[in-house]
Amino acid sequence: MLIVTGGAGFIGSNLVHELNAQGLTDILVVDNLANARKFRNLHGARYVDFMDKREFRRAIGENALGAGRIEAILHQGACSNTLEDDGVYMMDNNFQCTKEVLAFAIAQGAPLVVASTAAVYGLSGPGHFTPTIENERPLNIYGYSKLVFDHYLRHQFELGRVPISVTALRYFNVYGPREQHKGRMASVIHHFTKQMKETGKVRLFAGSGGYGDGEQRRDFVYVRDLARLNMFFAQIGPYAPQAGATGKVYQGVANAGSGVSRTFNDVARALMAVHGEMPIEYTPFPSDLEGRYQHFTEADLTSLRQLGCDLKMTSLEEGIVETYATLREIEA
Repeated sequence: MLIVTGGAGFIGSNLVHELNAQGLTDILVVDNLANARKFRNLHGARYVDFMDKREFRRAIGENALGAGRIEAILHQGACSNTLEDDGVYMMDNNFQCTKEVLAFAIAQGAPLVVASTAAVYGLSGPGHFTPTIENERPLNIYGYSKLVFDHYLRHQFELGRVPISVTALRYFNVYGPREQHKGRMASVIHHFTKQMKETGKVRLFAGSGGYGDGEQRRDFVYVRDLARLNMFFAQIGPYAPQAGATGKVYQGVANAGSGVSRTFNDVARALMAVHGEMPIEYTPFPSDLEGRYQHFTEADLTSLRQLGCDLKMTSLEEGIVETYATLREIEA
């Protein structure tokens, strides 16, 4: 059995659908449906069981999951709200829970892939997005809660306490289908599309952070690429070891992005190729975001490649076209 935590969320549900596309359906989906809209992300998905995250934590803590052999755990579950300021909740949900999942994976001898975040880099500039301590300065408790686990995992590696494959992937600015439930936390691709449909134009930030109008740059990564990276490091589906071969042990913290920064103007143009041409309006940069906004992100993929992953990443233009083709299929 495969376990996908956060399996009804944006990244988790896309991962479940990608597993299905590879013929994998023996899946336990774990999530919290307090936001009930998330159930729609699993329309058409095939999986054998669903478990609330609180019951899952209790079950793995008591060794009472009863799910048979666990082939891999893909831990996407977390509170990703960067505006959440309840530190006790964030540390329990994002740090302590992930430690519990790690302990369970080790006990089961199951490969584990953990969702980390580029938020750990804070206001780093060009050339400072390698996963090293000097670059890690999160701006909020969300980024900190993820960084603390990355530190913990590195220490466990150093102590020789991790006999299985465990990879923490630092997701950059993710976009794709099935993110409508995220509200303010959805990608700019989702928000720009909403603006286009409702107002007939797209609004970008005017010059800020040393960048011109709409020229702030981010590393936009297509969600399906992240699903493939999870499968690669868990060695499942098309990435499973050949029959009779010994599976490789992957251990590390690595960036998961496209490796290329693109401007918000680029995003607007890529969306217009799908939705049609319309004007761009540049709005003043909000004063309350000063010192709290990443004007630039770009994944250095050296760590990913050093771990042995050579998967080609999808371009922004290709990912946006595929996103809206998928959404048309979902909504048909």
